[in-house]
Amino acid sequence: MNNVTLRLNGLTKTYLTGTPGEVQVLRGVDLDLRAGEAVAMVAPSGAGKSTLLHIAGLLDKPDNGTVEIGGRNVSAKGDRTRTALRRQDVGFVYQFHHLLPEFTALENITLPQLANGVPEKAAQARAMELLDRVGVAPRASHRPAALSGGEQQRVAFCRALANAPRVLLADEPTGNLDPDTADQVFDALMTLVRDEGLSALIATHNLELAARMDRMVRLEGGVLRPVE
Repeated sequence: MNNVTLRLNGLTKTYLTGTPGEVQVLRGVDLDLRAGEAVAMVAPSGAGKSTLLHIAGLLDKPDNGTVEIGGRNVSAKGDRTRTALRRQDVGFVYQFHHLLPEFTALENITLPQLANGVPEKAAQARAMELLDRVGVAPRASHRPAALSGGEQQRVAFCRALANAPRVLLADEPTGNLDPDTADQVFDALMTLVRDEGLSALIATHNLELAARMDRMVRLEGGVLRPVE
C-alpha cells in the first residue's frame, strides 16, 4: 500500500434533478493520500467538492468506485459499520466550527472521546494535549461564545482529532476568517496533521494556503487532476 491511508478509486456520483434530469458530479475520481500528507483540493463553485468529501468521509455512498481506509474497502459497508468507522477513522472540519455552545472548549473535545468509550480522565488529558498544541489551552474552560473566531476553529480542529483518526477532511476550514487569523489557524492545523501523522484532504479557495501544502489537486469536470 506504500503507506496509503486513504484511497479513492473510480468514484462516480450522479444526482437526479428536475431539469435537466440528472447531473453527473463525479466522473471517476482517483486519489491516494499517505500518512502525514496534506493535500489541497481546489475547485470552482458547484464542482462537487463537498460531495467528494462526504463520500470520502463515509457520509454518502458513490454510485460506482471504492473508498479504502487503511487498505480496507469501506465504501459498501452497512450504515452501522460506516458510522463506527467514521467515528474512529475520520475527522471532519467545516468552514463554521459547529461547537456545542453550552459546553466549554475542553468539554467539546472530551465528549467525542467519551462517546467512543474512552475513560473521562484520559479523554480530558487528550483534550488538553491537543489544545496546548494549538495554543488554546489557557482558554480550555471557556465556552465558544467567549472565544475568538480563530480560537473556535482551532478547538474544532482539536475536536476532529480527538479520537486520533487516520484521515482528516476539511471543507474551507479558514473560509470564515480574516487573512491574518486564517494564516494562524492554518499553521495550527498543519501542526496537528504533522504531529498526528494523519492524511488530510483540505478543500480551500485560498491558493496561498493551498500552495503551502504537500501538493494540490483540482476538481473540475468531475475528475481530480494534479496542479503543478
